Amino acid sequence: MTLIATTEAARANRKRAVAGDGMGFWHTLYLGRTRYNMAPGEADPPTNGLFPMAFLVEQDPGEVAHAHYHQADQFQVVVAGEGTLGAHPVRPVAVHFAGAHTAYGPIRAGATGLTYLTLRNTFDPGARYMLRAENRIALRSVANRRHREAVAASLPDRESGILLGPDPDGLVAWRHRLLPAALVTGPAPADGAGQYWVVLAGSLQYASETLGRLSCAFLHPDDPTFAAAAGPDGADVVVMQFPRATA
Repeated sequence: MTLIATTEAARANRKRAVAGDGMGFWHTLYLGRTRYNMAPGEADPPTNGLFPMAFLVEQDPGEVAHAHYHQADQFQVVVAGEGTLGAHPVRPVAVHFAGAHTAYGPIRAGATGLTYLTLRNTFDPGARYMLRAENRIALRSVANRRHREAVAASLPDRESGILLGPDPDGLVAWRHRLLPAALVTGPAPADGAGQYWVVLAGSLQYASETLGRLSCAFLHPDDPTFAAAAGPDGADVVVMQFPRATA
């Protein structure tokens, strides 16, 4: 079933948080659960199936998220502010993909801070920082580990097109800039391991739902193809598809 998270509904989940490396930030949960929203002692969700996780990070000016990795594939979409991600300058709308067990970063917020959506298709218990020897050792012990990372800068104004990929295993990201009432239809969800649709500006009308700025939808591989219409002010949308798992 397609999952919808509107900005209005997510706003109630905004809370102050401190990351494992001491970085202060604002965390807003859109879909799923993260360690910042789980009750003490709550068991982790299963990790052998899809478990969409989506949340907004508002990183304070000058704060640094040190280099780290996750056990899940993830996309990040920069939606406000500016900074650097590793050696890459980032600003809206940069899209970053990091495969499971791929170390990346640090993420440094500039003078106006840095705001980005983090989007995963499976559960992840939290960042594992490369500052800690035990995390470096654990990373080296992962069987068949593959470093996989890509950063796509913003397309020129008013242009639509492919941001990342397409790769043979389904990894791809697109950007659609739509005029008012224009229709948009996505690729077949079965081509990958889940799709996120994120509205950057304007709105989308999907079935009976209106998705405003920073609202998102997650499609499972067996969901119908996503089809929507831009609202009265048009729409600016990023679509991200996860790669299929490999043996």
